Amino acid sequence: MDHKVRRADRNDIGRILELLRQVDMVHNGIRPDLFKPFTAKYSMMELEALLDDDGRPVFVYDDGEVLGHAFCKFSEVRDHKLLQDVRTLYVDDICVDEKARGRHVGTALYEYVRDYARTLGCHNITLNVWEGNDAALSFYRNMGMKVQKTTMEEIL
Repeated sequence: MDHKVRRADRNDIGRILELLRQVDMVHNGIRPDLFKPFTAKYSMMELEALLDDDGRPVFVYDDGEVLGHAFCKFSEVRDHKLLQDVRTLYVDDICVDEKARGRHVGTALYEYVRDYARTLGCHNITLNVWEGNDAALSFYRNMGMKVQKTTMEEIL
């Protein structure tokens, strides 16, 4: 595990908000019909509450400055009629500052999250990638991820 990756704390909120805006602009650039520009998925108050939730850990890559984050969420299937019992760590959001790309920040974050999930007995890690986000798709494939399912749409 990379010593630069750690659990996020309240001192990181301002920087996390900046990174969330970068994520939003990537998504807005791909799907402006769905994503509003210049916003963040969480408010400061929502982030404060989230940072205290062990079921939704947030990690940051800190090299003197927060250069990336990974928002995670645990889910479990138990005693389901059809599905096997599994514990999953869903990566809700991962971002590397656009100025720090190519410096292996994303790799360090992903490997840390993978080790964390393995340590806590998870069966798998899942995440979503928007069609058109080719750099993210390539990165996750390089990390060893494979397509689990595909969501389709028809815009009316």
